[in-house]
Formats: sequence, C-alpha cells, structure tokens
Amino acid sequence: MNRETWPAAERNRDVILQALSPALPERGHFVEVGSGTGQHCAWFADALPALTFQPTDWTDERFDSIAAWGRPHPNMHPPLQLDASSDHWPVDSADVLYSANVVHISPIEVLHGLLAGAGRILGPGGLLALYGPYLVDGKPTTESNASFDRSLKGRDPRWGLRDRADVTARAADLGLLPEAVMDMPANNFLLLFRRSG
Repeated sequence: MNRETWPAAERNRDVILQALSPALPERGHFVEVGSGTGQHCAWFADALPALTFQPTDWTDERFDSIAAWGRPHPNMHPPLQLDASSDHWPVDSADVLYSANVVHISPIEVLHGLLAGAGRILGPGGLLALYGPYLVDGKPTTESNASFDRSLKGRDPRWGLRDRADVTARAADLGLLPEAVMDMPANNFLLLFRRSG
C-alpha cells in the first residue's frame, strides 16, 4: 500500500496534538474532515488509544495512503468519502470534529458546510477544532500569509484565507461556542468550539 507523506503534516503533528489533547474527551469518536494522506489521523490514533478515529476525504484519491497509515492502529477506521459542503454526511455523530488546512483551499461553501455539519453531528459538549491560517480583523497576520492568500486566489478565486471573526460568528449561529484561539507555529491558529447543550 502506498503510504504518502506530506512534510508539513510531519512538522505540525506534535504541536497540534499537544494543543488539542487537553480539550479532548477521555473516550469517544473523533472524525477528521479532509484527512489527506492520513498522517494526522494515524498519529492521533497512536497517541490516544481510548478514542476511535474516522478519517474522511472529499475524494477517494488518497484512500490507499490513509488505509496504509491506519493499518497498525485498531482504533482507526477505514476512510470514508465526505463532501463537507453537502447536507448528507456518511457519519451521523461524533464527539470531536477536526479539520486541518481545509477551509482556505476550498470554496466558502465547504467552510459553511463544515460548520453546519458540526452543528448536526456533535452532541452537547462536542468539540470542533479547526487548524490553519486565518485573517484577523480582515487582514493577514503576516506578509507571508498575505502572499499565500494571493497565491490561493490565483489558483482558484473561490479559495483564500477566511476571517476568524466571520468563522466564529457563523459557528455561534449554529450552536458552536468559541472555547479557545491558540497561536500555532508558521502563522497558523487552532480554533476550538464547543457544541452548546
């Protein structure tokens, strides 16, 4: 099986896990939206054996890689195809919904669908975690992020960095209340939201 490796996922997996771990339940079901190669899901599954992990991606292009990463981990399920912008997801419940580096490389409908999906499948107290670069007060936090935003829009005008305040406001409308905003390496953030009861 072809186990692909993305260097960025190797670099950020430890720091994300360290920041995320205190907010996670002791047991429960963890769904990742946009698993890519499967590296993060496998790393988390290895570190958190009391949780079960469901990787997903919007196409099956990297399912072989995800499955290869997941094979040593009995608590990591085979990948499922999930279009976050759809109203119909292949999972109907979760304790944690996690997505890294997805919302800026997809149309805004993916962000909206991801938040709506979190509102549907997370139970009271469930956690939504979003990792990646964001605008703050409508502006990139660094010149490198401004350049990155321009390059994304050059590839697809529907892509680009999203504003943190807009994400938070839309999440709140769906019953997802802000819990934490964590500064992360390489000008990224980890945004945590808790499903209201």
